[in-house]
Amino acid sequence: MRQKVRMENIAIVLHQTRVPENIGAAARAACNMGVRKLVLSAPRNLDMKRILMMATHAASGVVETMQVYDTLPEALGEFNWVVGTTARLGGGRQVMPSPARLAEKLIPITAENNVALLFGPEDRGLTNEDLRLCHDLVNIPTADFSSLNLAQAVMVMCYELFKASRDDIQSFDPRMASRHELDGMYEQLKEILVRIDYINKENPEYWLNKVRNFFSRLQFRAREVSIIRGMCRQINWYSGKCYRDGVAAGRAEAAKDGKSEEREIGRSEKEHL
Repeated sequence: MRQKVRMENIAIVLHQTRVPENIGAAARAACNMGVRKLVLSAPRNLDMKRILMMATHAASGVVETMQVYDTLPEALGEFNWVVGTTARLGGGRQVMPSPARLAEKLIPITAENNVALLFGPEDRGLTNEDLRLCHDLVNIPTADFSSLNLAQAVMVMCYELFKASRDDIQSFDPRMASRHELDGMYEQLKEILVRIDYINKENPEYWLNKVRNFFSRLQFRAREVSIIRGMCRQINWYSGKCYRDGVAAGRAEAAKDGKSEEREIGRSEKEHL
């Protein structure tokens, strides 16, 4: 079946914005390109009058229906795929070289999944901790000055998605795991990998990042996350069973040794008599 990108499954997520006017300008840029869902995470200043002034009447509906959360994990909880924007390259980051390339990848994903385009604070962007919540990272190439105004960055990303939405493709795309489901899986993996001494319990997040980086390339479906979590539960049960069986066997052996010792003592006493 031929299909197009579903722009209604795309949302702009702004994390820790400092200037209300930037929220309004970002809402207007998103609205111009057909993205009408706006999510705010821990905004520093939520002056609605200043936000609406920059959004103008055209994007007022986007502002009035935007969702506001206290933390980034809460803001991303409903999304199946998260794309983080970053001006920093290197440091082991696997970053898409252009918004156009990313847009091509997102076309089939948006068919059955909610996608978040995540933007960081105006002064410093997303932190390494924030980036760990992302499936993909994208960089907007520039000439000399790498930092873009927040609304400009939102416009570039939404424009590339809008262009890509006009291209038909053929694919079957089942529902991917939500951010909430993935976080639960990673937490369960961390517990079991620490328990079996596969990762260092002194710094589990460092070692788990390698697992995250690998799994982020696999585009997990919700069913696949359920399978992995089931495997973790079985490993946990079996390791516990082995421990309990070992304890029981040790007690039985000790009891056996104790009875043998009693018989030896009894035999010695008879011989003495």
